[in-house]
Amino acid sequence: MAKPGLFESEYHSRTASILRGMHLDPLLLVGLLLLTAAGLGILYSAGDQSLALVQKQGIRLGLAFLMMLLVAQIPQHQLYLWTPWVYGFGIVLLLLVMIAGDVGKGAQRWLDLYVIRFQPSEMMKLLTPMMLAWFLSEKPMPPRFPTLMMAAALILAPTLLIARQPDLGTALLVASAGFFVVFLAGLPWKALFGTLFVALGSIPVLWRFFMHDYQKQRVLTLLNPESDPLGSGYHIIQSKIAIGSGGLFGKGWLNGTQSQLDFLPERSTDFIYAVFAEEFGIMGAIVLLALYAFIILRGLVIATRAQDAYGRLLAGSLSLTFFVYLFVNVGMVSGILPVVGVPLPLVSYGGTSMVTLMAGFGMLMSINANKRLLVR
Repeated sequence: MAKPGLFESEYHSRTASILRGMHLDPLLLVGLLLLTAAGLGILYSAGDQSLALVQKQGIRLGLAFLMMLLVAQIPQHQLYLWTPWVYGFGIVLLLLVMIAGDVGKGAQRWLDLYVIRFQPSEMMKLLTPMMLAWFLSEKPMPPRFPTLMMAAALILAPTLLIARQPDLGTALLVASAGFFVVFLAGLPWKALFGTLFVALGSIPVLWRFFMHDYQKQRVLTLLNPESDPLGSGYHIIQSKIAIGSGGLFGKGWLNGTQSQLDFLPERSTDFIYAVFAEEFGIMGAIVLLALYAFIILRGLVIATRAQDAYGRLLAGSLSLTFFVYLFVNVGMVSGILPVVGVPLPLVSYGGTSMVTLMAGFGMLMSINANKRLLVR
């Protein structure tokens, strides 16, 4: 009777060994596979039960996992050496977007290279924390004032260029990714509260000189969505109705009324969390959030086990930025944050953001593999 258990143990050990040989962390990989599988299931419901839509998303997921695998093979020291060069290249691309970028839906965010059309701002979600980790890893910690000023400049450069496109959601994610690196490097509490004070004090300036009318309207809609229930407040009102109507255990897969009867807009992209909450209820939503928490905590564990400051800062920042993705999307769908166009990570329909996220997880895998190689 002991042999089947022995064979099963050997099989699992062999599988884990193969994954580690490919520089893949088994626990993190399982979490990502479960999350993306759940995403495909809810996308089928949110997308009018369209197999074609799910197939397209499956292809994009395959490319994203391939990107993760490829990035995981890059040694951490190579990432370190490339960091200042790729960051500089990313800034140049953002400047090119400002000068000669393609305009779509009122925003100038894309570069058309004839062969491919892409958003350089997506790259900066990874390149900014890489650059901050590279810069701070060689400095005394906690960082001193001149170091903090230089770090702030490295964050503000891409953030302001992206905000000018305008793309407030991506600018927020880029800024938070850079901030987390500084925070993990040992940002003094005085500097932290000073930063918060400056941020709050700059709100009137941002409102008056930098925010577009539609961005101001999103903030006003957040404060009082019922002021325009059939216009700017429609998204938030319908989303909250969908979440609330799910109750404790939900209406069942494919049985949501707000989504299936087309009351809920953008239900396969930005508001897909509302579809999930309506069909699976608060208990299902908690399970989904627990799965996200597992992935984030696994990333933080990898960060704590990294062998050098660069690996710790980068892995920690990537993990916490993934949390920001989740927090902003769930917050805007729940009506506690303005709608800024941030998708539910690895669940919403789309490709560019997904590839960027999986490339970040590839970096986490590389950092984890570097730890194992040094131990040997």
